[in-house]
Amino acid sequence: MEAKRINPNIDRSEKVITIRGLRKAFDDFEVLRGVDLDLFKGENLVVLGRSGTGKSVLIKIISGLLQADEGTVNVLGQDVGGLKPREMDALRLKIGFSFQNSALYDSMTVRENLEFPLERHAKHMTVAEREDTIQYVLEAVGLLQAINQMPSELSGGQRKRIGIARTLILKPDIMLYDEPTAGLDPITCIEINSLINEVQEKFNTSSIIITHDLTCARAVGDRIVMLLDGQFQREGTFDEVFESNDERVQSFYNYNFID
Repeated sequence: MEAKRINPNIDRSEKVITIRGLRKAFDDFEVLRGVDLDLFKGENLVVLGRSGTGKSVLIKIISGLLQADEGTVNVLGQDVGGLKPREMDALRLKIGFSFQNSALYDSMTVRENLEFPLERHAKHMTVAEREDTIQYVLEAVGLLQAINQMPSELSGGQRKRIGIARTLILKPDIMLYDEPTAGLDPITCIEINSLINEVQEKFNTSSIIITHDLTCARAVGDRIVMLLDGQFQREGTFDEVFESNDERVQSFYNYNFID
């Protein structure tokens, strides 16, 4: 299981996301219990945790899809909690959200899926410029040949790639990946992990990757934080996070069946 190479392009003097004292509860169940987190420019940050521990809730709050109960979330210099709807919409254009199910429109071809956000948010572009942009992101994810196919004709891994391409087409500063390898076979998981690193390099993105897949975490994470009982209990490189006698950490490691 190969560890991610050291990334020299991370700028630790610039934080693109700053979270302090974040709390979120659903009825009587407090999912996030005073979370603090920083994402540095150019960094791939992995948030590890079992299902239901609040990982996806975290990135939904970052993107304004959920409201925090307490705490502050600052994204690209803006206080998410204090933004008006139109301001939040403008900020979201700088945040790419790669959904777990790829979220493609089944009735549209790949080209039409990628053209849709351009038609809504890049109306200044000419038809030729749109086509060049679509082809560029498809080449970036290795699927230019699928441009005229329907989502139903693609494999799970291909749909994931197209979903990432559609997210990249507006050139976001931040990428949020929600369980990028969920439901994929081991070979396709390796391909998606490589793609996440390629996206970081080619598009100069800063990313948060939500996962419970340790192979993914080790392959893409410049830094890893582990969410346990609603708080980040471990932080560092992959090896640093799992150099622990904490039974919760060890059971999570053993659950992934990694030697």
